[in-house]
Amino acid sequence: MAARAARFNQQVLIDTTPLPDSIPKVKEIGATSAPLLSAAFFIGARCKPYNDDYMMCKTEANGRGELECMKEGRRVTRCAASVIADVNTHCLSEFRKHWMCLENWNQQLWQCRRFERDLNKCVFENLKLEKVIPGAPADEIPVHLRKRQIYAHSYANM
Repeated sequence: MAARAARFNQQVLIDTTPLPDSIPKVKEIGATSAPLLSAAFFIGARCKPYNDDYMMCKTEANGRGELECMKEGRRVTRCAASVIADVNTHCLSEFRKHWMCLENWNQQLWQCRRFERDLNKCVFENLKLEKVIPGAPADEIPVHLRKRQIYAHSYANM
């Protein structure tokens, strides 16, 4: 046994310095990783111009653009929040089934393709956003549209 009593630092450190007024205020998305992963390609499809502006700002700042790029970062957050809100409005049941499957299968997309197909169809019909995987070969069937997922544990998930 140790002679000294254990001491734990349980403080929550919060920086109370307010951001400058030039940086627009934005409410955080408030979603966990599974819903964000489920909607990631739709966020990427709708928010591409904002993402590109943010990444260009970060590149031009040589990795030191924390405050300089906040305005662009806030635009990305607002756009992503709008996609999540639209998907929740128009495709809530399909969205919930897909992200709950991801949550249960440790974020493994190939285990949840059946629910993903339903979500992709609903989002395309209602929001006109399509899942496109960047850099995928044009002459092959995209992985999310293949009928047989070779790594899936259950055929019921395909």
